[in-house]
Amino acid sequence: MYIHGDRRYFPLLLGSLPNLTDLDLSGCSDVENLDYLTKLTNLTSLTLHNTFKIQESLPYICQLKTLRHLDISQSTDKMGVYQKENEALAYIVTNLPNLESLDISGTNLAGTGVASVEASSGTDIPGLASRVNRPLEFLGLYGTHHGACRRHDIPAKHISGDKDENQILVAAAAYLERPDILQRVLNDLYQLFRYENCQNIPKALAVVLEAMDRHLTTKHIQISGSATLFYIVKNKEFVPPLTCRTRRAIITTLLNGMNTHRNDDTMMRNGCLTLCQFKIPYDVLFEYKRLVGILLHIVSEMEQEGFVQRIGIYLLNSLACQVDGTQKQLLGDLGAINRMLVIIDDRVSRKVCDDVLEVAWSTMWNVTDETAINCKRFLDGNGMRYFLDCLKLFPQKDELMRNMMGLLGNVAEVEELRPKLMTTEYISVFATLIDSSSDGIEVSYNAAGVLSHIASDGPSKWTIEEPTREYVLNRMVEAINRWSLTSERNINYRSFEPILHLAKVSHTPECQYWAVWALANLTQVYPERYCAVVEAEGGLAILEEVLETPAHWNPRTEGLYEGIKKLAMEVIRSCRKQRAGLAATETDVLQLDG
Repeated sequence: MYIHGDRRYFPLLLGSLPNLTDLDLSGCSDVENLDYLTKLTNLTSLTLHNTFKIQESLPYICQLKTLRHLDISQSTDKMGVYQKENEALAYIVTNLPNLESLDISGTNLAGTGVASVEASSGTDIPGLASRVNRPLEFLGLYGTHHGACRRHDIPAKHISGDKDENQILVAAAAYLERPDILQRVLNDLYQLFRYENCQNIPKALAVVLEAMDRHLTTKHIQISGSATLFYIVKNKEFVPPLTCRTRRAIITTLLNGMNTHRNDDTMMRNGCLTLCQFKIPYDVLFEYKRLVGILLHIVSEMEQEGFVQRIGIYLLNSLACQVDGTQKQLLGDLGAINRMLVIIDDRVSRKVCDDVLEVAWSTMWNVTDETAINCKRFLDGNGMRYFLDCLKLFPQKDELMRNMMGLLGNVAEVEELRPKLMTTEYISVFATLIDSSSDGIEVSYNAAGVLSHIASDGPSKWTIEEPTREYVLNRMVEAINRWSLTSERNINYRSFEPILHLAKVSHTPECQYWAVWALANLTQVYPERYCAVVEAEGGLAILEEVLETPAHWNPRTEGLYEGIKKLAMEVIRSCRKQRAGLAATETDVLQLDG
């Protein structure tokens, strides 16, 4: 066992290894007087990085004539000061004729590069004059005194330093196992991407990923690496474009770093900003669960109203969009609804309406889309109280109102949950919001949608006395009559199943009226997106049935059936027109191909 300060350890150990070819004594402090090295006559590689008092042992080192690689670098320039530095370097290279790789980073061995010396030696590094006509394969000059790496005439093919892109990339590859130096190199690389242009992006990407993967627990390497990844991924002119495998490697490396340093504000900011450069949610679906967990930590545990919380909740909302029910349920299983309600509770208690509050409601709107269990979680989490609180505190906030009513539309689609909405307080609020002009028609539209679903359960399920069912249904029809059929929408439907269900509710034509108006509006304004959805889900057959169903006379609904059938015809007409347009386009393509 080696005891610190016992000078006999290395001589005894190495004395029994005469055929040793590679020796690394990096960081060893008790290696002065390296005379025992002279017995290693087969040594080709010697690394003495961060080893003290090397100058006294140069005579022994220089007897190793088989050496091809010598590393006497220092991570800090304080320990790398040699007496008569030019003579010391010249002594090394002239006595080691087979030397191909030499690292003198962090030392003063490159001298000052004085002009008079340069002129006589043919190199800016006087001690390397003997290698002018036989350049070294590698020369480590990172952090040398007097900025040696920035000189012009250096007899080496590959140089580690911070002068330019090539030197920085060489340094990054050379010092992957030295986190203290690697951190500085990655900072240099980050500055290069931030203020200049990097030509060899694939190599830069490779070394950054390798550095981050090797030093997962070293926070500053993760921070510098993630900052550089941001600029690499942000480069939309990347040629060739990032492959799927490369994008996955970047995302996995980022998430590893974010998960390990999840309480560091800078790391989480860098990670989120970089992830925003990808196609969300498609590029991250393979790491969906882990990313959701990290983002939920961000939005609930990090600084309230801070930048990281804001970008985290935007990303979380994006992850809830355009994914299937399994992933939406997973978001709820991982606590997304409860975390959003905690955020809302904080804003309500402080009477603050900001973008985080609005996106929290938007996230729940997305997470509850056709996902009954998440709708139940919203109600069980006292979500309706928060809805009423926000409505009272921030009635003029259009986006907030739209997001809240969109969410309640999802809740109202779940038959077993509708009885929980059947209270005088809730129904009165929804009936009032039918007349809202907030955000165009969106709030009014969603309020009418909520009431349509509730009314579709029939008169027997209307268990409150005020407001009456007839009063609410009349208000719905009046509102729908005011809406413009060409209104552009702030809504995105994945399926029309709930709307088509209402289109079949013949016992309450007001519900049908809202449903066919919605279909007519969406297929007329966005035919290329929604006509195919109507057809794929059997909507045309349902609308044909609506046209064929005889009207049931009722003084309350007199004239309403005519409007319903007119709108149904509008939907059918839009779908036929869109289909004809697609068919014509296909014919044109066939003719061109022919």
